[in-house]
Amino acid sequence: MSSRSDSIYKGALIVGVVAVTAVVTWRLVIAVQQNSPTGDHEPRAVSPSVASSAEEETTIGVFDSAAPSVVNITSLAVRRNAYTMRLSEIPRGSGSGFVWDKSGHIVTNYHVLQDAQEALVTFADQTTYRAKVVGRAPHKDLAVLRLEGDSGQLAPIPVGSSAGLRVGQTVYAIGNPFGLDHTLTTGVISGLNREIESVTKRPIQGVVQTDAAINPGNSGGPLLDRGGRLIGVNTQILSPSGAYAGVGFAVPVDTVNRVVPQLIQYGEPLRTGLGIKLLPDGVAQRRNLKGVLFWSVLPGSAAAKAGFVPSGRDVFGRFAAGDRIVAIEQAPIEKSTDLFRALEQHKAGETVSVTVVRKRKSLKLKVTLQRL
Repeated sequence: MSSRSDSIYKGALIVGVVAVTAVVTWRLVIAVQQNSPTGDHEPRAVSPSVASSAEEETTIGVFDSAAPSVVNITSLAVRRNAYTMRLSEIPRGSGSGFVWDKSGHIVTNYHVLQDAQEALVTFADQTTYRAKVVGRAPHKDLAVLRLEGDSGQLAPIPVGSSAGLRVGQTVYAIGNPFGLDHTLTTGVISGLNREIESVTKRPIQGVVQTDAAINPGNSGGPLLDRGGRLIGVNTQILSPSGAYAGVGFAVPVDTVNRVVPQLIQYGEPLRTGLGIKLLPDGVAQRRNLKGVLFWSVLPGSAAAKAGFVPSGRDVFGRFAAGDRIVAIEQAPIEKSTDLFRALEQHKAGETVSVTVVRKRKSLKLKVTLQRL
């Protein structure tokens, strides 16, 4: 190509680029003008949004309201030094709890305070109080502490109800693990009327299942609804590794509301029973027998008045089965947990029909339940 042709080519290329650039620039100006509410051509700075959504405001409100009432608990056990024979307090474990009333009662899990005589309770402002255990309910994994000394103004958490809860409802779990600071996790109710096993191997019924993360150290903390009301006490997780795996459980607040006043007044829950001492389930199972066997009837008990016959030994020392409880009212009884579950549906002083098998014959005994 000649130098003159080369010059013409380069000039045409430059003109084309300028023309394209002008068109693009013109379109950008038009777009800016159309998007500008004032028709202003000057560029405006764009600031990031800091406004919270309504859902976030609800979560923040629940946390701010409940956090001052949630505490860290360090359980203390007294041990004697093997060499000096001196008694000393040793920290056993840590968990969470919450203020129950203005009298200084703190609710937590039984397993947080198991075998402990006293505890240290730390609030959000890092104020620490000593507290004594005033009541335990191992079968429900609940316990109550009472703060010593002047604890100032306490803010109890409002108590809700677990009767009307629904799967999918938003919940909030607050804890104070390891004395660091409060933690908040959110989720939904993923199951209702679950049954878990307490540390005493007794069933805890009506349990609330949630996917709100409940990690070690959060045990004993409150599970709250959107209104900041207590609907359960966080107690267990289902995990093969010990870490949170998406399934947590809380003792329902209706159970808490029934048991805690009894622990405050009596130091233990008022249980309904028959006045018998059960044999292990394996004794009946090894003999292919359904129902619950017992080896003792307490003198003067409800079972004694109804004429229950316990198991024992015959003259040759062989096992001799006594009455085998197979039903209470319409509830079938195949093992001890069924018996405990059925008795919890009735109150002391109530008369119920108990079906027993005695020497292969079915009998219905009327029993007025007693308070244990």
